[in-house]
Amino acid sequence: MKRFIEGESRAQVSLLPECLDDYITDENPIRVVEAFVEQLDLAGLEFSGATPATTGRPSYHPAVLLKIYLYGYLNRIQSSRRLERECQRNLELMWLTERLAPDFKTIADFRRDNGKATRNVCRQFVVLCRNLDLFSQSIVAIDGSKFKAVNNRDRNFTKAKLRARMEQIEKSIDRYLAAMDTADRTQSDVVEAKTSRLQDKIEKLKQQMQALKEMEQQLHQAPDGQVSLTDPDARAMATSGRGTGVVGYNVQTAVDAKHHLIVAHEVTNVGHDRTALAMMAEQARSATGVEALTVVADRGYFSGEEILACEQSGITTYVPKPLTSNSKADGRFGKQDFVYAPEKNEYRCPAGESLIYRYTNLEAGLTTHAYWSSNCKQCSIRSQCTSLSYRRVRRWEHEGVIDAMQQRLDHQPGMMGVRRQTVEHPFGTLKYWMGSTHFLTRTLARVSTEMSLHVLAYNFKRLVSILGIAGALEAMRA
Repeated sequence: MKRFIEGESRAQVSLLPECLDDYITDENPIRVVEAFVEQLDLAGLEFSGATPATTGRPSYHPAVLLKIYLYGYLNRIQSSRRLERECQRNLELMWLTERLAPDFKTIADFRRDNGKATRNVCRQFVVLCRNLDLFSQSIVAIDGSKFKAVNNRDRNFTKAKLRARMEQIEKSIDRYLAAMDTADRTQSDVVEAKTSRLQDKIEKLKQQMQALKEMEQQLHQAPDGQVSLTDPDARAMATSGRGTGVVGYNVQTAVDAKHHLIVAHEVTNVGHDRTALAMMAEQARSATGVEALTVVADRGYFSGEEILACEQSGITTYVPKPLTSNSKADGRFGKQDFVYAPEKNEYRCPAGESLIYRYTNLEAGLTTHAYWSSNCKQCSIRSQCTSLSYRRVRRWEHEGVIDAMQQRLDHQPGMMGVRRQTVEHPFGTLKYWMGSTHFLTRTLARVSTEMSLHVLAYNFKRLVSILGIAGALEAMRA
């Protein structure tokens, strides 16, 4: 192989043993991993095994296993079996663990048994970022995204799915019975064999029908009307695509607008975002230490009670109101076409008439006031307003909070652009790292631990990108 760069012979013996540290450059990110884990108080973070037992076989120190997981999630290696192999052949991991190579069961058990501690490490990293003044802006964007669980769609049951499958089985049984009648009439030489096959199929379908009836009883007992067989906590959730859905979890994140660091996250199995705004806003404020926090979210988070809770705790919200008016959908005036006059406590309609206060009522636990005008019957544009005798407008007792938020949105329409460019990119990055399967573990508690590791790895890469290797090392050792 002349005129090419040639390697050394595999049989060549080195005169002196090579040092592992020679293979790890000063600019290698794993030096930051080492520095970060070494400065953690693992016992204070509630890691099991941080204090060694006085008897029995010695165990691995939690720092070793935490380094393995942090390295794995930084390099898109989430499987405990793959991490075991990497510990045996990967020079970076050999350096990081000092040539220790735990088996996959030990690695998997560490993740299973230290869910709370892993989340504490994630919070500790956010505290580090706060101490480095990386959260200088007071704007946080909140969003949720659906992540797939270890549960096939066919292993998830709802009442609608059950009904559709029963109807499908009944149609298949009818089709096979008709085929048997046809075979009997033809009197061919393969009638007996064909009839036997059809009878076997019908018997299997009857067994499936019996299993579905038993599942129907389980659905009646389920509080939310869903049963998942592989991962009992996973739920069927609608996604943005029309007619699409996923069996999984709804991951909520709060992302800082300056450096796009994830300051708070939560894994839920609730398929919507309407009840998550105040919870995530409070977590974001606690993590960033900013009292006068501004929160931006999409219209899926719009809820009067949630916005009121944020307002009462001193958090400024920007959440667009969804247009769900039936009148607007039918081509008539919507509620937004009626202007409220607070000094008179009345509405002005598009025709210029006044809708005066009539009575107060309690609807779905909310106190609302009703308004209408007595001149609706004589109105020339009544057909564009209502199909009833009078057009009634209802106002929540705290509607002023919603009106004030809408005025903020009207004056700062660019806030929705800030939300989109802040919070959607982290979700795309995380799903790309996870691959097509997303979560590898089961049940809400273990999935939350797995998500905390992903968030920790994401924030770690962001910190290194912001400060560089030397800056990150200095920050860890300070």
